[in-house]
Amino acid sequence: MELSELTDFVEALGEKPFRARQLYRWMHAKTAASFEEMTDLSQAFRERLAEAAGYTVLKTVKMLESGIDGTRKYLFGLEDGNVIESVFMRYHHGNSVCVSSQVGCRMGCKFCASTLDGLTRNLTPAEMLEQVYRIQASTGERVSNVVVMGSGEPFDNYENLVRFIRLLSDENGLHISQRNITVSTCGLVPQIRRFAGEGLSVTLALSLHAPDDEVRKTLMPVANRYSLKEVLPACMEYYEKTGRRLTFEYSLVAGVNDSRREAERLARLLKHTRGHVNLIPVNPIRERNFKQSDREAVEAFRSVLENHGLTATVRREMGRDIGGACGQLRKSYLAGGEKEGNEVEEA
Repeated sequence: MELSELTDFVEALGEKPFRARQLYRWMHAKTAASFEEMTDLSQAFRERLAEAAGYTVLKTVKMLESGIDGTRKYLFGLEDGNVIESVFMRYHHGNSVCVSSQVGCRMGCKFCASTLDGLTRNLTPAEMLEQVYRIQASTGERVSNVVVMGSGEPFDNYENLVRFIRLLSDENGLHISQRNITVSTCGLVPQIRRFAGEGLSVTLALSLHAPDDEVRKTLMPVANRYSLKEVLPACMEYYEKTGRRLTFEYSLVAGVNDSRREAERLARLLKHTRGHVNLIPVNPIRERNFKQSDREAVEAFRSVLENHGLTATVRREMGRDIGGACGQLRKSYLAGGEKEGNEVEEA
């Protein structure tokens, strides 16, 4: 609930409105894991809350910490028995958390483990928030950046996504700046245009992965529904309405989309967008035969883009030794497999 809704709820329970603000701060600023932790609320009020409302708290099923860079991968258990994953990454500019927006995914992108078993269900705003809250409680460190790039297509869970962003950035809660929130989409055009009108100032990242529809269709089924001639204008509308620079995610797959010819075509495609290209050497998954582009090919690809006036960076690989890519840890867990890394079981 947003604060105004929570105030109405609390008053309906016979409490004064200021109790709603206390409750809200316990949930969203102090990230309490239960009503019992809220010690300045009366025992009677806490009991009424427990009777009248559900309180979402995720259980850490497994946590792996990379021996390479300290990245942490969390597998969280939901109340219905499903599991989701989130990633905690330390950067020089602050700590980032990558959250999931769905249990599984139905978009079918060929290089992503999240989509192999399809979509189970959407996550609630509370379940999305809890990934940030539990990780912050676990690490004891402030989270300053959040990317919605974990399992799921955020715009396929649109209403819950927008509420999650408003709660996460609310000044009465963690108050994470919307400018430090990034939402990634595979290109759902109607939702991109709708998102442009929400009055938010988050960064939009488009999973592009190809310079033309032909190659994109082999990697991303959504390209059969929305062509680049539809997707890119929708992204530009978002840029024009919000002033937020666009990011284009491009996973480099050896022999598929990493040639100089593809780099030239990508540069021509994006030359008027003023966007930033994030090059990602694909994380191999056992269910696909995709191979990661070698360092020489990656650097050559970036050079072509930069020579055409585009800004491009190669994403730093985080948590490679613990299944850092979307869906890998969950897939391994459901299959009864194990991953390398320093495993920590938490209650």
